[in-house]
Parts: sequence; C-alpha cells; structure tokens
Amino acid sequence: MILTKKEIKDLIPHRDPFLFLDKCNIIEIGCKGVGYRYFPKNEFFFKGHFPKMPIVPGVILIEALAQTAGVVVSTNFEKHSNKSVLFLSISKAKFRKPVVPEDTIELHVEYINKVKSVYKFKGVASKSEIIVCEAEFSAMITSG
Repeated sequence: MILTKKEIKDLIPHRDPFLFLDKCNIIEIGCKGVGYRYFPKNEFFFKGHFPKMPIVPGVILIEALAQTAGVVVSTNFEKHSNKSVLFLSISKAKFRKPVVPEDTIELHVEYINKVKSVYKFKGVASKSEIIVCEAEFSAMITSG
C-alpha cells in the first residue's frame, strides 16, 4: 500500500517545512515500510548547513526515519484519529555517507518490539542502495 503525502498528513501531525516524507510504502501494516524523500536544492537548511558544501543534517535523516516509523505504526490506528506518535529515544545511530541537494533517500523501517505503548524500530536510510544512515529509535503512542 503506497501512501501519498496527503495520506501521510492524515496519520502524523508533521507539516512543512518539517515533514520529511514524500510518500510511504507500507509493506506490513504496523511493522514494516519504506519512506521516500527528495531533497531539492532550495531546502531551507542547505543555506546554513553548509553554504559551500550543502549536506542534509544527520538529525533530519533520523527525523525522516522516525516519521516513516510513525506512519507505519499509525496505519494500525487509522480509525483512532485522537492518537499521536511521540519520539522518545535514539540509539546506535551511524552516519555513513553525506546526503546532498537533489538526492532521493529511501527510509527503510522495521518494528523490533513493543512494551506497553512504546514501539521500538530499526531504520536504515539509503540512496542508490548505499546506506547513508542507520539507527534504532522508539516512540510512544498517546491519546491526544
């Protein structure tokens, strides 16, 4: 099931300029998916990170992975519009290659486990099948 940006906005609260998903392919509802993000030349953070050699900040890549996981988890709660996904922790983060203007990134996320309302995921970001970033992170589902 491939979700458009409009459908993603129905599942998570993020909006431009801090929504870092263009579309999301749900491979297994609640458990596994792939997000996609194209970083155009005029992205707001390239002006200061870094002017002579613009790269996507690592924290943005982690956020994009977390947003992808939020969408994947939220597909379990489509009928419960009062649910929110809140980022809790990050571990084992590694940044392997720079992401530059006009790169398209694939954001692969996979469910690891759940304790009460806290979900843990592993994420791997890649471009042209080359890993650029990876991490494990957790988020809590809340009633809002």
